[in-house]
Amino acid sequence: MTDIPTITVHPSSAAQAYARVQSGGLDAGAGDGGSSFGATLQRAMEGAVEAGHTADAQAMTALSGNGNLTEVVTAVARAQLALQSATAIRDRVVQAYQDIIRMAI
Repeated sequence: MTDIPTITVHPSSAAQAYARVQSGGLDAGAGDGGSSFGATLQRAMEGAVEAGHTADAQAMTALSGNGNLTEVVTAVARAQLALQSATAIRDRVVQAYQDIIRMAI
C-alpha cells in the first residue's frame, strides 16, 4: 500500500535552512542532504497521482470480480485524501502568490 507523503521538519534542519536564506543561499540545501520545496512538492504530487492509480487498479480488480471491497474503499479514500491535500496546497500557493502581487513596494 502507498502511504500518504508527509513532510517532517527537524529543528536543526530548520535552523540550517534559515541560516542559508539569511546568507542568500536559497538553493544550497540540495547538496547537503536537504531537499528543496519544489522537490518536496513534486514528491507529494507524485504520491497523490500514485494513490489515484492504485485506486483505479483496485476498482478494476473489483469490477472483474477478484477484488476485496474493503481494499477498494481504502484505496479510494486514500486517493480522495491525497487529492484534497493537493487542492489545499494549490489554494495556499495561489493565495500566497496573490498576496505577494498585492504588496506595495
